[in-house]
Order: sequence, then structure tokens, then C-alpha cells
Amino acid sequence: MTLSFKIAGRIDRPVSEVFEAVVNPDTLSNYFTTAGSSGPLETGKAVQWNFEDFPGPVNVRVSEVVRDQKIVLHWAARDADENDDRETTISMVFEPLENGRTLVSISEEGWRDTPRGRDTSYENCEGWTQLLCSLKAFIEHGVDLRRDYYK
Repeated sequence: MTLSFKIAGRIDRPVSEVFEAVVNPDTLSNYFTTAGSSGPLETGKAVQWNFEDFPGPVNVRVSEVVRDQKIVLHWAARDADENDDRETTISMVFEPLENGRTLVSISEEGWRDTPRGRDTSYENCEGWTQLLCSLKAFIEHGVDLRRDYYK
């Protein structure tokens, strides 16, 4: 059995604006990848995300981008040992709502049902929840919630 989770949040902006704030590395770095992103999220590309509060770059493989609808990412399953190249799969879905709002749903799956797998999945769930909160604060109000959050 593998572990998974799904979270969602509503943002008071149109889908195209919300989607662009995630795929565009310059915007993403304003509220999430605090030490930068190596490039835009595009199908078939690999990027590195960097965080001031997390050691080293995070390698992200982009397997699917459907403009204003969906982004599918993969990265190392941190519950794996050094000889294991398993990845988890992250799916972001963007749905238009009434009054120009957007529902963003994020799911991640692929950890083993072990103590380390559960711990890692909980940490990632926390991180994606923070992305949604930070995205909402930044895109609606220009506020960077991550600034000095972990320091």
C-alpha cells in the first residue's frame, strides 16, 4: 500500500492568473521557492527548486502541464533509501469557480506505509498546504508568508 493525501483551497483570482503564479519561476520565488527556481514548469522539463530554509536544491521533474488546468510533478520519495530511485507524484488541478475565483487541489502519492513514509508524507502535506496559503496571500494581497517563517 502507498500513502497519499489531497488538499484544496480557493483563491480570489481567475484560473489563468493563479496558474501563471505557479508555473512562472519569478512569481513562484516570491512566495514559495524562497531561494529561486531554475525555470518554468513545462511538460518534459526538469527544474530545481531552492528554499532558504531547506538544505540543497530539490529536483522536480515535470511530466504534464495543461495550461490553466493541471500540472503533474515528480520528485524523490524521501522515505526511500539511497539505492531506491522511487518518486512521488504531485498533481495540481486548477478549476474555475463563480465570480472569477479558482479552486486549487493538490494531491501527492507514492510513499510506503512505514513510519518514515508517514512522516515524510505529513511533512509534504504541510508544505503543500503552506504553498496554497502563501499563494493566496501573495496573489490576493502581495504578502509573502514564508519570509522568516522558518528562521
